Amino acid sequence: MKITEIRSHVLQYDLDEELGYSQQYYTKRTAHLVEVRTDEGITGWGECFGGGGIALANKTIVEQVIQPMIIGMNPLDRDVIWHKAYNLMRDHGQKGMPIQSLSGVDIALWDIAGKYYNQPVYQLLGGAFREEIPVYGYGMMLQRVPDLKERFKTDSAQIVEAGFKATKMKIGLGVKEDIELVETVRDAVGPDFQVMVDANHAYTTREAMTLGHEFEKMGIYWFEEPVAPEDHQGYRDLCEALVLNIAGGEAEFTSFGFRDLIKNRCVDILQPEVCALGGITEYQKIIAMARAHFVPVVNHVWGSAVAVGTNMHLLAALPDFPGAAHPVQPMLEYDTTPNRFREELLQKPLNIQERVKQSGGTIPIPTGPGLGVDPDPDFVRHFEVN
Repeated sequence: MKITEIRSHVLQYDLDEELGYSQQYYTKRTAHLVEVRTDEGITGWGECFGGGGIALANKTIVEQVIQPMIIGMNPLDRDVIWHKAYNLMRDHGQKGMPIQSLSGVDIALWDIAGKYYNQPVYQLLGGAFREEIPVYGYGMMLQRVPDLKERFKTDSAQIVEAGFKATKMKIGLGVKEDIELVETVRDAVGPDFQVMVDANHAYTTREAMTLGHEFEKMGIYWFEEPVAPEDHQGYRDLCEALVLNIAGGEAEFTSFGFRDLIKNRCVDILQPEVCALGGITEYQKIIAMARAHFVPVVNHVWGSAVAVGTNMHLLAALPDFPGAAHPVQPMLEYDTTPNRFREELLQKPLNIQERVKQSGGTIPIPTGPGLGVDPDPDFVRHFEVN
């Protein structure tokens, strides 16, 4: 079997309502899908992290840089392909967009392998440790509305009502404003519902320390990306000073980048983003390092149904850290804001929210071959942009 073509599809549409996080607001929803075709008629799908202009730049890397490197190779040689592409690109970027682009290609190769062997991807990864995956609802994006606290109060109550096991909210408006916003959500969902906050690296260590102490009083489960991803010492200082969990890792790349983050205990909960860090091949190496250092993992998930479906396999195959009769199960992050690329993209929808509501907060693991995330070609053509 040989790779015959790699196609990159950037999909986009206008949102009905502006959404944002601590770094920016945006009005368009973007997804970047990668399609790898073979001479045996098996096609694999993957996804690259990054929206807007980042996705368009990554499209060029996928088609003009990575494709010529690996065309004609056996798609089952995933590790060989990964190292060839990485070695040829490393002089031009060991992090960022080249690795995001490689991630989408690598995920598609795992999809091909599952279809070739007629097995779900988690079986190729060693099997499933669980039959059901808990899901947390990620809503409450920043918005420029007259009363954001009232909006967050409503959104958080809807997430509880929808059956999710926990919720996560955006912050990053300022220390005083964030404390008031988190207090509003905590009051809305009650004292026993699990709440996480995500600052998207908006703060200095000292500011994050002040916030962290207040969040501890409110029983917040984790404080995500409190400081810049390059600030390993800041992460370490927060881990040592605070009782609540410090989470991060979505903006890190490859096992080389994760090495020091894990070894130096810079996070209490590691959040690898498989569509950015180098794909499933590299994700497995990062998980092995996390396990060796007893660092819990809750994957970062942001994107289309392809990203969601991929992470269902990874979480199914994720070992318990450290192992127990009744371990804390890793949760699937699920964006609850409107997203047609999550709900309408696939020929066979994942129906996450329906399943969460029916089960009381969990979803069953996939059973079909590959990733089970084949997009509808008509839908892709309709939303594709150059």
